[in-house]
Amino acid sequence: MEKRTGAAQQRARQAKKPQKSSGGSTASRILIIFASIMVVMIIGVGCGFLTATLNTKADLADVRPPASSQIYDINGNEIANVHADENRVPVKMNQIPENLKNAFVAVEDARFYEHSGVDPRGILRAMWSNITSKGVAEGGSTITQQLAKNAYLTQDRTFKRKIQEMFLAIQLEHQYTKEEILELYLNQIYFGNGAYGVQAASKTYFGKNVEELDLSECAMLAGIPKSPNYYSPTNNLQAAQQRKATVLDQMAKYGYISSSTANKTKNEELRLVKASSKAGGEASYFIDYVTQTMIEKYGADAVYKEGLKIYTTLDIDMQKAAEEAMKNLPDMSESNGIKQPQGALVAIDPHTGYIKAMVGGRGTDQFNRAVLAERQPGSAFKPFVFAAALESDFTPSTIIEDKPLDINGWSPQNYSREFNGKVSLRYVAEQSLNVPTVRVAQEVGIDKVIYLGKEMGISTFVTEGPQNDGNLSTSLGGLTRGVTPLELTSAYCTFANDGVHVKHTAIIKVLDRNGKVLEEDRTESKQVLKKATANDLTSMLMGVVVRGTGTAAQIDRPAAGKTGTTSDYHDAWFVGYVPDLVVGVWVGTDDNQRMGTMTGGTTPAVIWKAFMTKAMAGMPVKKFDGAVLTSVEAPAKDDTKEKETKDKDKKGTEKKGAEKPANTESTKPKPSPAPSPSRTPAPSPTAPAGKTAN
Repeated sequence: MEKRTGAAQQRARQAKKPQKSSGGSTASRILIIFASIMVVMIIGVGCGFLTATLNTKADLADVRPPASSQIYDINGNEIANVHADENRVPVKMNQIPENLKNAFVAVEDARFYEHSGVDPRGILRAMWSNITSKGVAEGGSTITQQLAKNAYLTQDRTFKRKIQEMFLAIQLEHQYTKEEILELYLNQIYFGNGAYGVQAASKTYFGKNVEELDLSECAMLAGIPKSPNYYSPTNNLQAAQQRKATVLDQMAKYGYISSSTANKTKNEELRLVKASSKAGGEASYFIDYVTQTMIEKYGADAVYKEGLKIYTTLDIDMQKAAEEAMKNLPDMSESNGIKQPQGALVAIDPHTGYIKAMVGGRGTDQFNRAVLAERQPGSAFKPFVFAAALESDFTPSTIIEDKPLDINGWSPQNYSREFNGKVSLRYVAEQSLNVPTVRVAQEVGIDKVIYLGKEMGISTFVTEGPQNDGNLSTSLGGLTRGVTPLELTSAYCTFANDGVHVKHTAIIKVLDRNGKVLEEDRTESKQVLKKATANDLTSMLMGVVVRGTGTAAQIDRPAAGKTGTTSDYHDAWFVGYVPDLVVGVWVGTDDNQRMGTMTGGTTPAVIWKAFMTKAMAGMPVKKFDGAVLTSVEAPAKDDTKEKETKDKDKKGTEKKGAEKPANTESTKPKPSPAPSPSRTPAPSPTAPAGKTAN
């Protein structure tokens, strides 16, 4: 059964369909007639457009000459010329495995062998799916329409282009057989990594000819064209595996394979060919990010052949400073021939959301960790807890008890395994204390913390299912999925911008080859935090740099920031900012190996300082508007209680996200170099002013 061709199976299923009753038949005919009338009306409206614009030929061979696309920095200087290095080796239909043909039909166009180029039923189904999901959940284009679009049209998302696509699809169906159309399609589509067509994709990902692919490999390839960057197994293996499972389910649904075969194949390990390492040039990760963003919007052919002019936010001087700063990464080990640890750096203007610099690794591979690596933030997540507290009438001077805590068997610990008694929220931030942070999150509610994180642009929270982020370990950065350096840095921009979050962007404007504006940046911003909250939080994070865990990041101007280190030393962060620039630095290993005892206050802070020193050179020193560094209240220890509980709680378990401070000697607060009068603390939600907030 599984070896029959798709066409044969479709015909067999048609033959086995039971005869419907006359009543049902009449209703079906009415629905089909109605749908047909609607399609004819749509086509009729499009005819006016087509009269002047669509000139087809019998052989459908017209192809516009390809033109390279140019990418420019923020000053209008060309930084890249993107052209099609087309890796394409056409193959005949008899060379393509039946499993690969069937996989594409099942996942892209289940009624391919039944429609005539345009599928009214598929269009209506897609419209209903998109309405019920309140978004674009399903497309209505057939394989023939996709071939028409990719081979003969631009990627413009216009009604006129859609009508042209439909007419061309009908013409293709008249000129070619179904097998010929499928062959043209499978040799045309883009699979990422410069591979066009199934033969080039097979060689790129599996190092073998297309006829040698097994079912698992066929399902993987069939899933890639939906989003070649995201579903490429060399870029995002987890997403590619999930997409493969979807393809296999579709194949089982339409009878190409059995359900047991689908389930068995889902668990088969793929033997991928190692991506060829090529040293990245200047701004290579940023250029790749922009290129892939454009491909997602307009398609690969538009980017590689349509001569787009793409104006970006990149500041080339800052980019050079970022690449130079990343040379501070130590050499510890190798994983799959790539030096470890790796790192990422992102610099964003908090007022515009413009990405000014981006580094996604050492430059020896194509995996952009700044954008694609979801990593545990550790204590770099704590400012979102502090922000939620400040929004809930806490102040930097609100007192919290740092004493043993048990939450259903989980006993979070500070790095020192000691407790400090009564401490201010400011002191908690500066010394990155875990237990008081959990207490604060417990009081304001972790849901509020997650809500604020989402509003600031973090998209990786898991809020449903048995494994989710709705627990207090999230307050210490123990996230189910993690967060990317790009999104965490963008979220911190809210703190530097008076509580206003501006969506990050790398693209200012895009023109087509004729100079027509295809898109132009429209700043998307929202007030997430009160201005007073942002100012108080910035004041607290200034203390982190001056006398807390981030002293290694001190520069010649006011700065605020937060360290982050996971309890297993897999990830180390420093995210900091000055009034007009926010910079996030992450260091970690691709294979999640321990990095000795590296903390966020060591290598990441050093890289941050190296970048900022060069990036801000020659710029006037600017103070934060409304944020002032103040003195910090000394902890009020209860030595008797501490002595009684120290031994009992010494071996309490930690959850992911616990961090030891970078400056391990900083157990007592140092006086501020220029203290100003401390504001009177407002009452905490559950305790009078000056008392403990439990």
